[in-house]
Amino acid sequence: LPGRALAPGPAVTLRFADGKAQGSDGCNRYSAPYKAAPGKLAISSQGVSTMMACAPDVMQQAAAFMAALNSAKAWRVESRQLVLAATDGRTLASFAAQDTALAGTSWRITGINNGKQAVVSVLPAPPLTLAFAADGRATGSGGCNTFNAPFESDGNRLRFGQVATTRRMCAGKGVMDQELAFVHALQTVASARIDGNRLELRSADGALAVSATRE
Repeated sequence: LPGRALAPGPAVTLRFADGKAQGSDGCNRYSAPYKAAPGKLAISSQGVSTMMACAPDVMQQAAAFMAALNSAKAWRVESRQLVLAATDGRTLASFAAQDTALAGTSWRITGINNGKQAVVSVLPAPPLTLAFAADGRATGSGGCNTFNAPFESDGNRLRFGQVATTRRMCAGKGVMDQELAFVHALQTVASARIDGNRLELRSADGALAVSATRE
């Protein structure tokens, strides 16, 4: 954002898909319709957003970012960056393309679909993890047992093979039930999306199966 040092914390992102400009303003998730043509762009101010409160500097940055999106009338690519500009060509915001490959990434799980049409937060400890290796295997911890599974990824499509786990029994209220729900959720995954430091794994019907943050 010209004239503004970006606040530390979650990445500010922009993704164009299915007629929507969507992403994170660094605090909240947003989505708004857009129209684009060669060199021209219009992002509607009639979008939707979550309503979390964040630190004052993050909220100020978020407001400045959303104002830039709503004011953008043109786009161009310069030095491998996407630039959103005003009618007079003045830069409003610039973006670096994000690598969305899963191989070589590691994640800490933050939410799991419990199989009852709800995504619930994970217990504070022990952590649940998921890592994708270049050889096509996923490994991690379900909070008690370690697991591994083959995976196939093509674009945003993702499928896990049979998940194999160790066979420990762990104490702690809800630990084993949570692990079972996590393994089941992985088996329902049909697509993946990386957005900044967030990963969303979704089932074939678009429901959120697992959410995670980058380690």
